[in-house]
Parts: sequence; C-alpha cells; structure tokens
Amino acid sequence: MRTLAIGDIHGGLKALEQVLEIAKVTKEDTLIFMGDYVDGWSESAQVVECLIELSKTNECVFIKGNHDVWCEEWLASGHINEIWYAHGGKETIESYEGFTGTEKKVHLAFFEAMPLYYIDDENRLFVHAGFTSMHGVGREFQVQSFYFDRTLWEMALTMDKRIKKNSELYPNRLKHYNEIYIGHTPTINYHKYEPMNAINVWNVDTGSAFTGKLSAIDIDTKEVFQSDFLPFLYPNENGRNK
Repeated sequence: MRTLAIGDIHGGLKALEQVLEIAKVTKEDTLIFMGDYVDGWSESAQVVECLIELSKTNECVFIKGNHDVWCEEWLASGHINEIWYAHGGKETIESYEGFTGTEKKVHLAFFEAMPLYYIDDENRLFVHAGFTSMHGVGREFQVQSFYFDRTLWEMALTMDKRIKKNSELYPNRLKHYNEIYIGHTPTINYHKYEPMNAINVWNVDTGSAFTGKLSAIDIDTKEVFQSDFLPFLYPNENGRNK
C-alpha cells in the first residue's frame, strides 16, 4: 500500500496513463493529485473523465488548482475568463467538443467537490500552491493563496538548511506540518526535471504543461515515477509553450 502524490497534469492524458503504468499503480494505492488537471495539452476533458473513473477503484484526493477554478467557473456559467482562455482555456474548451450537457454536469460536480488542501494522518499537508498564514492553513484568510501563492516555495528555497525546526529563525509557516507537498510552480523554472525538495517542502510540478514531464512521488520512500517529456507525447501541439 503506497501513497503517491502526482503533479499538475494540464490536459496530458497520455502522460497520466504513462505514470500510472510506470508506477504500477494498483487498487491498494492512494493517489493524491496536486491540482491543475486542465489547460495545456489537448485532452483536458479526457483527463477529468479518467480521474473520475480512477476514483471508483482507488482512494483518491483531488486538490483544486487555479486552472481548475477557472474551468469550474466556465462549466457552471459559461463565462470565459480572458486570462484563463489565454493560458490553456481555449484548448480545454475545445477538448469538451462532443461532451453532452449531462457529462459536463458530472465534471462540474467533480470540480466542485475538490478540497483546497488535504492533511493526512502523518500531518503531511497537500496544497496546490501554498498559503500565507503563519498559523497554518486553518487560519488562511486569502482563499486564493491555496491555488496562487508562490511565496511558501520561494521562502523554502532560500532557507539556510542549518536552521533547525526548534530555532526562533525557523518560519512559523513551516512548523505546522511534517511535510508540505505542492504543485503550481514548475521545477523546470530552476532547470530541474524531477520533484524538488527544500526544507520540508516538496514541489511535484515538473513542468508537464510546458517542456517537462509529469511526475509522481511515493511520499514515504521518495521514489519518483515520470512520464516522457510532454512535447514528445504531443508532437503536433504546443501545450502552454506559446
């Protein structure tokens, strides 16, 4: 029995299928998805359909990302956020061609049910982007921080590893959880193609929306499973590389 944290998929169904196969996922595995299931490659609606089916056989947690918030808004009201449309929304709308109104309502319910964060029995936090409250996620007043914040990751990256958790210099934000798993900020921004660790924060977004891979990490052993580079899987597409 394993728990795998899986990074941002961004419409890359082929990459998701690869990772599940490479990791040899069974029904006994718990899967925690870090958000941003849509927007990028051409199979966003198909990714959502796959995840819904996967939840029928596996224990799954689907964290909500910023792109999921935008897609949910469109499914609920038909409103097209201009920023969303320019950052993968166009491809997501196109992927829903042929889906019935009933099928879209099922997908909308899937998005609506997503939590903004999850804390497991080992006091490990899973959140799409981050949070800003020094008191932890339970006292975060800026809801958008859960799917937009980058300061948590930036702070962890710049910390001196010699500072211990019991030090007055150790940031209170990081003291609340044994480990924190995030997506949202691609590791390829730092020329890294595998999940990155800084202090007790693990970044699992390895740039699948762009030129990177989709990654899954066993949160106990830290074994990593990865797809091919997404442009190789979708050679006739640009993803979000525009």
